[in-house]
Amino acid sequence: MGRNANELRMRRAMELWEEGYRAMLQGELDSAIELFGNSIEVHPTAEAHTFRGWAFSFQGKVDEAIAECHKAIDVDPSFGNPYNDIGSYLMAKGELDEAIPWFERAKEAPRYEPRHFPYLNLGRVFTQKGLLRKALEEFKVALEIHPGDEMATGAVEALTRQLN
Repeated sequence: MGRNANELRMRRAMELWEEGYRAMLQGELDSAIELFGNSIEVHPTAEAHTFRGWAFSFQGKVDEAIAECHKAIDVDPSFGNPYNDIGSYLMAKGELDEAIPWFERAKEAPRYEPRHFPYLNLGRVFTQKGLLRKALEEFKVALEIHPGDEMATGAVEALTRQLN
């Protein structure tokens, strides 16, 4: 019975997460945050914590968003999204050097989609820091992972022109 009960809790937690995700897409952030919280109460998942953090970030609550990402990592360190999100939140706060290791960790995470995001974000950080060759390398890897990505394509073209 223990296994079945756990499976039922996990299924219910994912249903609540999906409801929260739909609410977030509709701009209903308070409802989304509540649904993600309900999901966590039923069965904590890295996804629910990460997306709760994302909803907090849309409300301008960056420190709460970062705290949720740390909780997500505690639940499942193999889930890459919270690493990338922490880096993005730090980048938004202007803390570029602090963001870099989080993007690097996202690149190494076994379970992460879309895999090219941390490369794009590192490219953006290095561009802002004036490290254009390093930025170009990151954008090129992003294109290898996700051919045709418009941001990476534009960045590679712009940086190539700049460096030549």
